[in-house]
Formats: sequence, C-alpha cells, structure tokens
Amino acid sequence: MTLQFDLANVKCGGCANSIRKAIEAVDGARVLILDPASGHLEVEADDGLRGTIAERLRKLGYPEQGSVEGIAAMAASAKSFVSCAVGRFGDDA
Repeated sequence: MTLQFDLANVKCGGCANSIRKAIEAVDGARVLILDPASGHLEVEADDGLRGTIAERLRKLGYPEQGSVEGIAAMAASAKSFVSCAVGRFGDDA
C-alpha cells in the first residue's frame, strides 16, 4: 500500500536524506517518492505502519502539514535544522 504524507519543514536534500534513512529503518517501509520542494512523501508500507512513520517524522522535525501549531511547530522547525545538517554531513564521516 502507498501511504502519502505532506510534510512541514522540508527544505533540501539534507532533509530528504534524513527522512529517507528514518523511514527505511522501519521494517516493511520503503520510500517511493520524496520531493523536497513540496514536502510530499510517498511510502510503500502497510497501513498499520502509518502512525509509526508519522511519529518518526514528527520526532525528526518533519510533522505532517497542519498537525502541530504554536510552540510545537517552532520546536519541530528547530529539530528539522538539526536533522537537515545530519542528512547533509552524516555520510561524509
């Protein structure tokens, strides 16, 4: 089954790398499409994994659009900067 997510805070390829690694660490999940420009993500996985994937994305700083507000949205944005940096430089080590 294809699960679709429209994510907040996705800015670049570094973000995409972090998202891809986090999703593909979930057994039974595989990224099909990830567009950093729009934040659109499609994942091949059982529907039962939707909550697990959404929570993993939220913890990285990439919640679904409109799912967090106020201070939680600011915290998610800050987390996404860290996740982005890890995605950009994590493979160089």
